Amino acid sequence: MFYSKLSNILNDINTVLVPEACFGCNALLHRGERLLCTVCRNQLPLTEYNFIDENPVDRIFYGRIAIEKASSFLIYTENGIVQRLIHYLKYKNQEQIGAFLGEWYGQLLGESPVLQGIDCIVPVPLHKNRLRKRGYNQLTLFGERLAQHLNASFEGQLLLKTANTRTQTKKGRGFRWHADKALYTLSDMTYFRNKRVLLIDDVVTTGATLEACAKALQKADGVKVYIATMAMVP
Repeated sequence: MFYSKLSNILNDINTVLVPEACFGCNALLHRGERLLCTVCRNQLPLTEYNFIDENPVDRIFYGRIAIEKASSFLIYTENGIVQRLIHYLKYKNQEQIGAFLGEWYGQLLGESPVLQGIDCIVPVPLHKNRLRKRGYNQLTLFGERLAQHLNASFEGQLLLKTANTRTQTKKGRGFRWHADKALYTLSDMTYFRNKRVLLIDDVVTTGATLEACAKALQKADGVKVYIATMAMVP
């Protein structure tokens, strides 16, 4: 009891000296609030998609690659809260945002009967040069939290990116597919044999990068690929 009260006092002192601001609106956070204020958290645009019913993320991959199921947690809009969260996560060293989103989404996915047999979580990889520059893959803590809730392993080293390409978010789907299709490879193909794999990314737009990663995974015999992302662009 004493140490719990002491911890709260020290946290309060730290908050006064270095007040934390909401990543959504920059308002100061109150006790009990973490990363987002209560207002911004309640305004997060959840997709409410699941791994049972067909949804717009599934339709991105129709006619392109045979995956088991796909879904996303949030709706990504220009200048919205989700865009700001992911910007801070990727470019402002706020890796804890990945853990925050993974814990929340993981609780929801843990309730899905479809995902109860998932063997491992695999993130879309960064090239080693990009990883060295950033210092972390923005998907690592997100994926680790999902893995905890799904009783799966997190495998962040088995899917590799072979070239340090520039961002392709503004290029057409056809160009991106041809540019990405040979960029990903498996370091251990036998590991994925007959596995059920949940492939994760931050934002899905055209789906070209996820398609290329899924194709690499499907070179392993008997693998089944599911897809989950932090957010999707409508």
